[in-house]
Amino acid sequence: MKNVTDSITSPSYWPLAGGFGLNTNILEINLINLGVVMGVLIYLGKGVCASHPSELTNLLGNRKRTILSTIRDAEERYREATDRLEQARTRLQQAEVKADEIRSNGLARMEREKRDLINAADEDSKRLEESKNSTIRFEEQRAIEQVRQQVSRLALERALESLSSRSNSGSCSRIIDYHIGLLGAMESTID
Repeated sequence: MKNVTDSITSPSYWPLAGGFGLNTNILEINLINLGVVMGVLIYLGKGVCASHPSELTNLLGNRKRTILSTIRDAEERYREATDRLEQARTRLQQAEVKADEIRSNGLARMEREKRDLINAADEDSKRLEESKNSTIRFEEQRAIEQVRQQVSRLALERALESLSSRSNSGSCSRIIDYHIGLLGAMESTID
């Protein structure tokens, strides 16, 4: 303690005011402040306690009740906040489960629709293939029929030419009439 007193009274401690100044040593300043505060409290506390002990007890009791009430309120608010936090966590978990359900349902629906589109496209492709094959068969039959008709006409023309060059007019005309009738009957069955 002698060192603290010596440092306060030394001229190097108070350089700015002819011996007074700022002490930058934190430990020394705190000890001085603590000593001054303790002295003031002891001095003032003796008078209050001696003259009005019941008032001090009442003040301290009121302060204690206020502090306890504040602590109970804080604990209650803490419990309520904890309950709300748990409720929020529960709702968050439910929302995550619901989001997962929605996501999986969406993916399943997307896969179903994809399969349905693929199946529909396959069916359309098969129908188009059948239609194409039917059209090709029809066109083949038509082409074959046209070739038959042309071959029949050419054969008839050649037969008529060969008959007219080989035979006499009477026999030719009978043969021609016979073949014309035959061809006429053949054409009527073709058409």
